[in-house]
Amino acid sequence: MNILERKIDLINYEVYEKEIEKGNIINGYIFCGLDEELIKEGINLIVKKEINDEAKELNLIKIDGMNANFDTIMNACETMPFMSEKKVVLIYRANFLQDKSDSAGTKLYNDIKKYISNIPPYTILVMYYLFKDKRERPNKNKKITALSKFASIVYCDKLKKDRYIKKIGEIFKEKGKAIGRTELIYFSEKVHNNFDIIKREIDKIISYCEDREIKKSDIDLLISSSNEDDIFDLVELIAQRKIDKAIDIAKEILYKSDQHMLMISAIQRHFLRLYEIKLGVLQGKRVENFISELRLPQFVCEKLMGQSSRFTEKQLTELIKLCVSTETKMKSTGIDKTMEMEFLLINTLTVKK
Repeated sequence: MNILERKIDLINYEVYEKEIEKGNIINGYIFCGLDEELIKEGINLIVKKEINDEAKELNLIKIDGMNANFDTIMNACETMPFMSEKKVVLIYRANFLQDKSDSAGTKLYNDIKKYISNIPPYTILVMYYLFKDKRERPNKNKKITALSKFASIVYCDKLKKDRYIKKIGEIFKEKGKAIGRTELIYFSEKVHNNFDIIKREIDKIISYCEDREIKKSDIDLLISSSNEDDIFDLVELIAQRKIDKAIDIAKEILYKSDQHMLMISAIQRHFLRLYEIKLGVLQGKRVENFISELRLPQFVCEKLMGQSSRFTEKQLTELIKLCVSTETKMKSTGIDKTMEMEFLLINTLTVKK
């Protein structure tokens, strides 16, 4: 189907999957989102549908969007496919699609924008752009929306629960490891919703459990909760002094749980842990010591050690005091807890190194 034969809409991954299954494939696609693994799987659906394995190397052209130039892209699109009706030209990590780019990126974007309506009928041009954080949306990106006249915009966001669990189950099956239904659901709820991370977590659990069955206790041991990830991200933004974004994450956490006291306690505990790690590092402790003391996987300890290095000992002490003060205020009746949480985040800017 030619891109000019139908109205192009912003679609999610599940709608896109159904379109590909029906054979409704057009000449232009832009994938965007945080989950690069899900994006790659989506692109692979087109490749499998349109290019046979024997001719794949000749008819799948991959171009690095970070170092691309327009002549290379146009030549790849214009060259006829070899022993196939279609060819796929993939521009991966197309950072020229971000709202603000350098002069070279802006020029490349403008050249592609002029050309995209004239793509040969035998070429499927696919681009993907990875969002910088979870607050980015394709409908707020002027460059992407401007191209929606000529290409289908596929937003790779979170899958619906049943599809999400099924897809994770399929990954376990592909890797030759059985997992019980109860454990699969528990794993799906606990793991961070990103298939690049999910695949690494699955590999870790398979390696840890070896030939025995996977238990919930294994999942608890090896995977931190998504709420802990949110708190980690929030503290990282505090370290970067990006308080507006930290407030956005705080609102997202409260939207999911609406538990202000639990949230302030979690932030306080996180700062306390960073403080303990900071002191430990100053005493000469290594990652192996923290794995034993905290009973956490190595990669988690390494992340926490890295984050603790972004703060001074004095900063962490003052941030803990700030959390205690905010928690005390929140226990008073008639206090706007959401506002107090915002005040806490704003006041972190006053804590000096």
